[in-house]
Amino acid sequence: MALPPTRRTDVDTAPDIFGHRKHWAARLTPAPFLPMSREEMDLLGWDACDVILVTGDAYVDHPSFGMAIVGRLLESQGFRVGIIAQPRWDDASDFRALGAPTLFLGITAGNMDSMVNRYTSDRKIRRDDAYTPGGEGGRRPDRSVVVYAQRAREAFPGVPIVVGGIEASLRRVAHYDYWSEKVRRSVLLDAKADLLLYGNAERALCALAHRLAGGEPIGAITDLRGTAFARRATPPDWVEIDSTHIDEPGPTTTRPDPYAATPAPVTPAPGANGVVVRLQRRARPEDRARTVIRLPSFEQVRDDAVLEAHASRILHLESNPGNARALTQRHGDRDVWLNPPPIPLTTPEMDRLYELPYQRVPHPAYGEARIPAYEMIRFSIAIQRGCFGGCTFCSITEHEGRIIQSRSEDSIVREIETVRDTVPGFTGVISDLGGPTANMWRIACKSREIESACRRPSCVFPGICKNLDTDHGPLVRLYRRARALPGIKKVLIASGVRYDLAIESPEYVRELAQHHVGGYLKIAPEHTEQGPLSKMMKPGIGTYYRFKELFDRYSKQAGKEQYLIPYFIAAHPGTTDEDMLALAQWLKANGFRADQVQAFLPGPMATATAMYRSGKNPLHKVTHGSEEVPIPRGARVRRLHKAFLRYHDPENWPLLRDALRRMGRADLIGNGKHHLVPAWQPRGTGARPEGVRRGAKGRAFRTQHTGLPDAPPVGTRATTGARAPALGKRSKSTLHAGSPSGRGKRRGGR
Repeated sequence: MALPPTRRTDVDTAPDIFGHRKHWAARLTPAPFLPMSREEMDLLGWDACDVILVTGDAYVDHPSFGMAIVGRLLESQGFRVGIIAQPRWDDASDFRALGAPTLFLGITAGNMDSMVNRYTSDRKIRRDDAYTPGGEGGRRPDRSVVVYAQRAREAFPGVPIVVGGIEASLRRVAHYDYWSEKVRRSVLLDAKADLLLYGNAERALCALAHRLAGGEPIGAITDLRGTAFARRATPPDWVEIDSTHIDEPGPTTTRPDPYAATPAPVTPAPGANGVVVRLQRRARPEDRARTVIRLPSFEQVRDDAVLEAHASRILHLESNPGNARALTQRHGDRDVWLNPPPIPLTTPEMDRLYELPYQRVPHPAYGEARIPAYEMIRFSIAIQRGCFGGCTFCSITEHEGRIIQSRSEDSIVREIETVRDTVPGFTGVISDLGGPTANMWRIACKSREIESACRRPSCVFPGICKNLDTDHGPLVRLYRRARALPGIKKVLIASGVRYDLAIESPEYVRELAQHHVGGYLKIAPEHTEQGPLSKMMKPGIGTYYRFKELFDRYSKQAGKEQYLIPYFIAAHPGTTDEDMLALAQWLKANGFRADQVQAFLPGPMATATAMYRSGKNPLHKVTHGSEEVPIPRGARVRRLHKAFLRYHDPENWPLLRDALRRMGRADLIGNGKHHLVPAWQPRGTGARPEGVRRGAKGRAFRTQHTGLPDAPPVGTRATTGARAPALGKRSKSTLHAGSPSGRGKRRGGR
């Protein structure tokens, strides 16, 4: 059927980020490395920086590190950019190291949310930090954006403060904070910042810098997409719509208790605290660009978990750059105003951004110290941004959006050649061609008009959208061209493969299995049971079997014995004890043993986090009487769910026996092959709590499977691409090093 002609949208007409007239200081750039000291500034002939970036990560001049991209982009616009990496936060002295910037201070926690970086899903502090020289932990504060912004303001009281990066992006509105178990205000207010940039903010960043350089005060810059700021009230020329008129959440207060000694406090309505707002149920189409949706206030979502789930649902519905409207949320006597999401970059813009003059190594100030995150990605190539999978536990979509932004094939090949020719230690193996997912490059909606109007949270759940062009042909051609380059021995794919998408293109699975897997391929079914899978927005286990059949067939055709290594999540919303028992039985039947496991971590702004707090399902209309979602809460339940994934560990057997008897499944206790746990207990085991493992320090996330060879020692380069044995040569025991982030941490769900 012929598709209707597409209409032009803002997404089509956004100005090129490299189209600005360069700032006067362009003649003093580029710098070999962005300076981290006054001595480096003096060598460059700079009397001041125009922009200073403060980050919780070590400074690595590589496009996989956010501050390198931001810094080099601003430098390409003609601005002098300095870096303050991992400053001490007990006083403001480190923040004064480069002097005051002429335009603004940019604050970020780094490539990860600082709380996710510092704490496990069980709220235990991590001993290491992959983004710090030597992997040393404790080099960044909790809630780094807030702490850094406060110290920066102390150092330079009159300089504008702009916060961004993933921590600020995911905390841009009132949000549930798992570590303090309460709803916190927007980080914009807690950090006392002048402006917050969310998502991939290159467009807003360039426009902001040039407008500040032109003399415009930061308080007057309120029209940039992808920004958030504070204001007292809605401007009079805007139409305001109450979010409950868009998606009615039902009664916004619980029923009064007639036996209460004192009446319950009344939840304030939108526009309380003496501020009058103009609410309408709908705006005329011609008013859409001047329409703002009022979310429930901070005070309301703090006191009512159902309203918070409703607010989360509205925020996700208003996330498509083609149709999203501005949002506003009251915090006391101020509004936090969110402009619509940033417009995705075009392919030419992506090409130029990733081909800026990165040195592709850490700053020389670190000497010979190893930075684990850099070691992991130094031979990898980012080919795309964004993810349309919509997994509810993952924050990629909330930060990068679900429209895929792809680089051109030629640009990717040029970067491979740059890595081959310039990066120290390169041995001919590209460790990854990917991004948030391995196989979404150049995959998009068949119609720009349909894409701009769509409000679906996922293009592949509950099934693949009929409007999605799933052609993997361009990606197959890219893989073949990359592996044919002179000096390239192998191109591995380490990013997570979206296997429900891959089975739409058997030729892609053939290319992947026969040329781009080093023996093991990590994929993420996450669970086997429909209850939790439906709350994760993940495909059923049958899709895994279809992918496995293709993968095994093409591996065998190539004469290779290769294995899929699946990841699973414990204690996700929607998971019952019975679900975890079924998963444990599946693991045993299929010969898998997890050395360490991943439990659900309720990160800010994720849909699954709204489920976790409210017990409701914001994938559908949320009311006090809507679907109840089972939530595994508390240390004991979470420990049990992790124990089911580690059914083979004697330390977990007493806990599992008790659970099986309680569940009426004592038939699974015994010494036969069909039993899950034995009736006997090895001496000296069973008293240690789940999560404490003998010799766990320095050990990677591993999965054991009958027939696999021993994994290489942690820290060796063979971890991702270790070879499987030749056909017919099986090893008695298996250990596979899994997550590249170490100890079960993953960059994002798949």
